[in-house]
Amino acid sequence: MSSHRYRQHFTVSWDQLHRDVRELCHQLVARDFKGIIAITRGGLIPAALIARELNVRLIDTVCIRSYDHMEQSQLDVLKGVDHDGDGWLLVDDLVDTGKTARAVREMLPKAHFVTIYAKPEGKPLVDQYLTEVGQQCWIQFPWDMGVAYVEPLVDQVKK
Repeated sequence: MSSHRYRQHFTVSWDQLHRDVRELCHQLVARDFKGIIAITRGGLIPAALIARELNVRLIDTVCIRSYDHMEQSQLDVLKGVDHDGDGWLLVDDLVDTGKTARAVREMLPKAHFVTIYAKPEGKPLVDQYLTEVGQQCWIQFPWDMGVAYVEPLVDQVKK
């Protein structure tokens, strides 16, 4: 864990993610998109939820690896698309430093780029986002979390 960079944690539940995606969709519903491009892997689940809310059936992916757990590493483009994004909605879960966003913007300059969460360094690179979080905040997404047993409080206190 990179404790020097991330001083805060923001845990997003499945319910919160769904509410946030639906709220973002209220801002997008009047637009007509040819399809959705999800930035993998983080953008896959938000893209699926957006596709449902906007009734979009055509979905593609841009596959980029930029994180090694909590440390950003070298960008590795695993799969691109064969157009400039004109008329497409580009979706990711968050924009952090903007490293991935810059690369995808170069690939798809005409796409409408949305994220659910945005940090200050990356937010100028997206067209829309729902919630701004601090640059030093690590977002815990529900797909990275597991359910674990927690002892009753009385048992924790007596130890």
